[in-house]
Amino acid sequence: MGERITIILGSANVEKLRNIQAKMIKTSPKYISFSHLLNLVVVEGLKKYRA
Repeated sequence: MGERITIILGSANVEKLRNIQAKMIKTSPKYISFSHLLNLVVVEGLKKYRA
């Protein structure tokens, strides 16, 4: 389990993430939490910055 932190996201980013979450929920037999989705997006984004 990860750390509990508080972040502030812009409403446009939240809307985009919720749309991605909705698409994933429709195609997955499991529930996709917002935290899980956010972690997936961050991991993919960080791959671009690995040295």
